[in-house]
Amino acid sequence: MTFSLTILGSGSAIPTLTRNPSAQLLNVHEKIFLIDCAEGTQLQLRKFKFRLQKIDHIFISHLHGDHFFGLIGLISTLHLLGRKNEMHVYAPAELEEIIDIQFKASGTILRFPLIFHYLHQRTSEIIYEDKNVKVRSFPLNHSIPTWGFVFREKQKERNIRKDFIIEKNIPVTEILKIKKGEDYVDENGKIYKNPEITLNPQEPRSYAYCSDTRYFEPVIPFIKDVDVLFHEATFMQDKVKNAIENFHSTAIEAATIAKKAGVNKLIIGHYSARYKNAELLLSEAKSIFPNTILAEDGLKVDIDMDINRN
Repeated sequence: MTFSLTILGSGSAIPTLTRNPSAQLLNVHEKIFLIDCAEGTQLQLRKFKFRLQKIDHIFISHLHGDHFFGLIGLISTLHLLGRKNEMHVYAPAELEEIIDIQFKASGTILRFPLIFHYLHQRTSEIIYEDKNVKVRSFPLNHSIPTWGFVFREKQKERNIRKDFIIEKNIPVTEILKIKKGEDYVDENGKIYKNPEITLNPQEPRSYAYCSDTRYFEPVIPFIKDVDVLFHEATFMQDKVKNAIENFHSTAIEAATIAKKAGVNKLIIGHYSARYKNAELLLSEAKSIFPNTILAEDGLKVDIDMDINRN
């Protein structure tokens, strides 16, 4: 089943010809989650051939423009396209007022329900859950209230050996019990132990998103052991004072968090527009955490599989 990330925007506050500001798309079993929605996000969605109407859940980390200025445009487009399904937005409470004012000014009455779920300051909580995935928010350390998000796939049931089902003609009611871990007892009373007749399910996958933040070790318990971590890396280490003053991180600091959290792979992004060559940031991050890659617009990461580009 799909668990993949696509970077729609890898830059910071000022767009460049090669980097849009922050936006990402996470596909979990064909359910699409949009994480942040900077200016130009809907154009990136079209460029990389994603259907706008498939997005039902949008997560906004904070209310700096390079993380939500594209939202009003995306919502407006969906309205014009005749969307009817609910859209859920997980964001700071003030965003609802911002959106309402813009639509009131234009006399727009949306054709679909727009449902806001408020993020709570200094609090970590489960903000979304379905049969496949659980999403938790957690606080970051930025100049305004800001949250990170971690998406953890739920453990699947065990897989029954097909040859055993055919050989014993197992009824559906018993199959369901076996998948949940029970042993099987045949008509003669013979017991077949569950580990002998089933296969281990795939290990649950996970992804964490650390938006704008200073170096902040309290995030470590929330992102511990994730398969892939995105962590902002706005500056190189020679600009560490700039990072502190502006509540951002350096590439080395992002890598240090990844190492201490024991994650499998680190993606760095949100680079300052001053860096024309992001390889310099990558080199610094790799000196601390070798399994680091650069976020680039259009980069697709199939979590637990190979990395490729659209």
